Amino acid sequence: MSQKKIIPFINAENEYPANVIKLAERYSCEGADALFLYNYTGDDSSREEFLSTARQIEKEIDIPFIIGIYIERFEDAKKALYTGAEQVVIRKALLPEEKVLEEITERFGRDKLAIEVDMKADFQSADQLNAFYDKGIGSAVLKHIDTTASFEQTIDNTKMRVMVRDGLIRNDLGDILSYENVVAVSTNYFEEKDIYKAKKALKDRGIDVALFESLIDFSDFKLLDNGLIPVVVQDYRTSEVLMVAYMNQESYEKTLETGRMTYYSRSRQELWLKGETSGHFQYVKSLMLDCDNDTILAKVRQVGAACHTGHRSCFFQELAKKDYVETNPLHVLMEDYDVILERKAHPKEGSYTNYLFDKGIDKILKKCGEEATEIVIAAKNPDAEELKYEIADFLYHMMVLMVECGLDWNDITKELVNRR
Repeated sequence: MSQKKIIPFINAENEYPANVIKLAERYSCEGADALFLYNYTGDDSSREEFLSTARQIEKEIDIPFIIGIYIERFEDAKKALYTGAEQVVIRKALLPEEKVLEEITERFGRDKLAIEVDMKADFQSADQLNAFYDKGIGSAVLKHIDTTASFEQTIDNTKMRVMVRDGLIRNDLGDILSYENVVAVSTNYFEEKDIYKAKKALKDRGIDVALFESLIDFSDFKLLDNGLIPVVVQDYRTSEVLMVAYMNQESYEKTLETGRMTYYSRSRQELWLKGETSGHFQYVKSLMLDCDNDTILAKVRQVGAACHTGHRSCFFQELAKKDYVETNPLHVLMEDYDVILERKAHPKEGSYTNYLFDKGIDKILKKCGEEATEIVIAAKNPDAEELKYEIADFLYHMMVLMVECGLDWNDITKELVNRR
């Protein structure tokens, strides 16, 4: 059985996009398993603004999200899923025409589509829910439930995976998640509450939820004479080394409990929650122990600067350096992209990149097409050397196109991850 999830919902109707994005970021950092974003407004301008907000959120968060939106045409569902959403939710009262629903399910499959049902206004039996399943809808979002015998019978006999949506946290949260077909509870209760604390209570009840749990006991760590263990801290996306600090057992356990890096300050002789005064928290993504059990590697999401001087990393003072050729694919592509982006913002006389930008999208597309054709021709040659050059040419022109269209490498790599 898969882990049960707590999925905060965010109502984006009549809300400033900046507020929605900020709340989504916070939930992503503070223990949410996924997000449910919705705006069922029917007018095109509101829908487009919401989709734009969802695309911005997808760039900022590192947890899945589902999107509830008014669907009238197949293209509406396509646009919603192309924001990076894991699933589209359609309200039962706003279901599109049968042929549109068929087109959506045929193109994307049942796992990408859910139906939201208000149980108080329109009670659904298992047979009624299963009729939607037979039409190609894989999941149900049930709100205003009443945990009576009839609800239990419905849940036990539906083919659908169920997410229960509740405006406030319920005393029977654990009971709801105990149903085999209930995969998640969606609520706005945790906007100002501790999700990890709620998960700990669920775990104590025997419900499988995602928590930070140490696979090796702290007593098995090899500590320094002062009872501390050094921690090397990296940015989880770029692997940039941010800082080195120390933990004792209490700070290690606090880190696991809260999901925020907590150290032991040797100078103050007390626990130190990173970011408590500056707001520059470090949210845990993973903790690893080295082969000698004497150093922890922490990969984190860093808010703001890691260093007290205001630098992103504490390691900014160069001691010695030998020039070398950087060949890490991620670094090379991102650095080349940044050069192209700089050319777009600050044109340089005689620059071929600026020539392409000046000519516009049609010229850039023409060059991308030409370079793609050159790849096909070069690939027929048994010598891969020519192919190497043509691929490099294509990648350059493709990055020019990305800059022109407002995409970056994070957009591309996230989309590749979403397709796994």
